[in-house]
Amino acid sequence: MRADRVGGTPRQDTGAAGAPAGGAALTTVDVSALVRLRTHHPEAIAEAAARRTRRPLLDETGRLMIVAADHPARGALGVGDRKLAMANRADLLERLCLALSRPGVDGVLATADILDDLLLLGALDGKVVMGSMNRGGLQGARFELDDRFTGHRAEDIERLGFDAGKLLLRIDYDDPGSLTTLESTARAIDDMAARGLPLFVEPFISRRTPEGRLGNDLSAEAVTKSIAIASGLGGTSAYTWLKVPVTDNPDDMAEVMATSTLPAVLLGGEVGDDQDGAYEKWRGALQLPTVRGLVVGRSLLYPADGDVTAAVDTAVGLL
Repeated sequence: MRADRVGGTPRQDTGAAGAPAGGAALTTVDVSALVRLRTHHPEAIAEAAARRTRRPLLDETGRLMIVAADHPARGALGVGDRKLAMANRADLLERLCLALSRPGVDGVLATADILDDLLLLGALDGKVVMGSMNRGGLQGARFELDDRFTGHRAEDIERLGFDAGKLLLRIDYDDPGSLTTLESTARAIDDMAARGLPLFVEPFISRRTPEGRLGNDLSAEAVTKSIAIASGLGGTSAYTWLKVPVTDNPDDMAEVMATSTLPAVLLGGEVGDDQDGAYEKWRGALQLPTVRGLVVGRSLLYPADGDVTAAVDTAVGLL
């Protein structure tokens, strides 16, 4: 084993409940080896980043398929009725390595801890790497909408040779914390543009229920407003992409996406048991002129039937 890379042994998953299945070779992550490397040779992460083979954000197809795994840093570990489904880091890394190995998967979106592990595992060569920038709005917290930038900074993404950044912008007209996040988002757009780095902005109009639970409004009017607001942030939009949901009524997407000329990707979100229904919603929206791809996380890494390979391959097929 090289001192700057942790290897794993391929195994065939048996398709146990909640585990990746589908017959593809699944790399077993050696947690002990990762911990030893982190303990005795922490500079191996920067060395692996410097050595990583890079590629353009878009290949010749002009489409983008990104697997997202930045949820844990916000304390959002649940998938369906499993509250801690994403809490096993070795299992998550194995699912990510499997997804990244599938044809047509362009890259990954994650926080520093996960990307560092994937660098050490050698899983990011030739892939698009997107750093998640603001994770301070912890799920369920009273300060959830004061979403501080506690993840990657623009200088980190540049230093590590990553390809893009991503941030979440939730706007609640009744919560002053949204204004702080709006201003921080604008400055992050400026910082990334100054370095010639794309930044994917994920905007929502959000509201709290009487019980205090935060939810995102996916009506056509709300998504339209969120796109308009996000598109106008910062001193230039030259490097800004949008990461947008499919509206409650997918038939509204053509009019909604006409709000901006910025390139956009669709976000997957948690789709529950109706995976096929989600695919159909994505399929229609992917035909719109500004939509260039998909960024999907839990619904591909933790599909209801446990078959990660099939879920990823089907999503790739939509492109």
